[in-house]
Amino acid sequence: MDSFMRAAIEEAKQGLQERGIPIGSVLVKDGKIIGRGHNKRVQENNPIAHAEIDCLTNSGRVGTYRGTTLYSTLMPCYLCAGAIVQFRIKKIVVGESETFSGAKEFMELHGVEIVDLNLEECKQLMKTFIQNNPKLWNEDIGELE
Repeated sequence: MDSFMRAAIEEAKQGLQERGIPIGSVLVKDGKIIGRGHNKRVQENNPIAHAEIDCLTNSGRVGTYRGTTLYSTLMPCYLCAGAIVQFRIKKIVVGESETFSGAKEFMELHGVEIVDLNLEECKQLMKTFIQNNPKLWNEDIGELE
């Protein structure tokens, strides 16, 4: 595992420490992290404060996203995939997609290269969280009844 995915996992763990949802993300350009974030929906009472959105927000204005790579511990949902497509981020590296399949096909349809690392650490982080917080997870993915 490279240092960028490790940084995304650390963001996810920070979110969990804050009693939030353990999903983390970093944005990389020219071999450097230019933004990092984690899911803050619970902490900020904000339904769109997903990890990738928080990461992009924390990146600030970068001009063009050409040549950037977004790392996320979990396959992005349609909300985050829309931002990825909108800003023409052409590569995303995900920790896993077993827990949540997300919007993979949508991103691929728009020319985004997806590398799924299928990391056990990411899967376990999410499985444990979902087992302990099913209602919160279902709220996060829009399936709360």
